[in-house]
Amino acid sequence: MAKQSKAQQETVERVMHEFAEGELETSAGDKVTSRRQAIAIGLSEAGASNQQSPAQNKRRKGEAERRERGPSRAELYERAKKADVPGRSRMSKAELEKALG
Repeated sequence: MAKQSKAQQETVERVMHEFAEGELETSAGDKVTSRRQAIAIGLSEAGASNQQSPAQNKRRKGEAERRERGPSRAELYERAKKADVPGRSRMSKAELEKALG
């Protein structure tokens, strides 16, 4: 395998740390229990996989970054709408998070 860049190494380290802590999930939402699967996810997110095109690797990395940031304002707004939170249309993302508690 080719030498990984510093960013790729950090991504693989982060994914393996998530696996060790029991926080790593598949795209279907299931917990990852296999070390081999965790390594495959790490390489995929790092863009170090030779089995995917660069576009697929980039898309996978973007999905991981969105998971780390949590729900978007639009997602929070929809949850607030279902909960009938008053004044939700003028709330920021942080305010929506606080209101939904």
